[in-house]
Amino acid sequence: MGNEGVKSSRRKFLKSAATASGAILGYSLLKSSQYLVYAAEPEDPNLPWYGIVIDVEKCIGCGACAKACKNENDVPVEPFFFRTWVEQYTVKNDGSVEIQSPNGGIDGFTQTVPDEEIFKSFFVPKMCNHCAKSPCVQVCPVGATYDSPEGIVLVDEKYCIGCRYCVQACPYGCRFIHPVKKVASKCTLCYHRIKKGLAPACMETCPTGARMYGNLRDKNSEIVKFLKEHTTQVLRPNLNTGAKLYYNALSSEVR
Repeated sequence: MGNEGVKSSRRKFLKSAATASGAILGYSLLKSSQYLVYAAEPEDPNLPWYGIVIDVEKCIGCGACAKACKNENDVPVEPFFFRTWVEQYTVKNDGSVEIQSPNGGIDGFTQTVPDEEIFKSFFVPKMCNHCAKSPCVQVCPVGATYDSPEGIVLVDEKYCIGCRYCVQACPYGCRFIHPVKKVASKCTLCYHRIKKGLAPACMETCPTGARMYGNLRDKNSEIVKFLKEHTTQVLRPNLNTGAKLYYNALSSEVR
C-alpha cells in the first residue's frame, strides 16, 4: 500500500473512532488512599500510558509553567490563548469565591480582597486532562483529534477544519482555535519532548515540583507511588471522561 493509501486508511480509522460511542479496551486499577483511580490501558503493553499529577499544596502561583509553555510551543503571544494557565481562588469569610487568572498567571497575581475578608486562598494550574474517553476525540468529524499510542490527546493540524466542535465539547476549557492557523490547539504534554526523553516544559520549569507526569502502568513510577500515597481527585468526575490529570489537595471550590 502506498503512502496515500496508508494515510487514507488512517484517516478512515480515526474518523470512525472519533464517532464511536465508546472505545475503551480495559482498565488498570491504581489504589489511592481514599478511592480507586481508573486509567484506560494502551493497546501496546510495551508502551507507557501517561498520566499527570498537580499538587495544589505546592503551587505558588509564579506562572512559570504558563510562560514556559508559550515559549516552547506555538502558542500565540497575545493574551487569552494558553495551553496551560494558573487560577487563583480566594474564598471569603462569607463563603463567596473570587477566581482570577490575569494573563494566565504569567505576570503573577495581585490579591484584591482585603486580608480580613479572606478565609483561604490558593492557586490551581489548569491544562488538558488527556482523557481516556475524550469528548473532543468523539466529536471530531474528520479524526483530526486523536489519541497517541501513549494516551496523549493530540491534534493533526493537516486535517483539522477548525469547526470548533472539540472546543465546545471539552468540559475543561482547554482548547482554542489558533488565531493564525485557524485550527484547534491545546496542550500536547510536550509530546515532541517526551519522545526525546525530555520532560514537558511546564514541569521542567516548575520551581516547587508541583507538577509531575509518568507511566500509569509502571507500579514503580513516581506518579503511581504518589497516587497510592495521596488522596487525589480529577475535575468533574461525574462526566466520566477518564481524565488522567489528578489533583492533590483539590478544594471543593475548584471547578
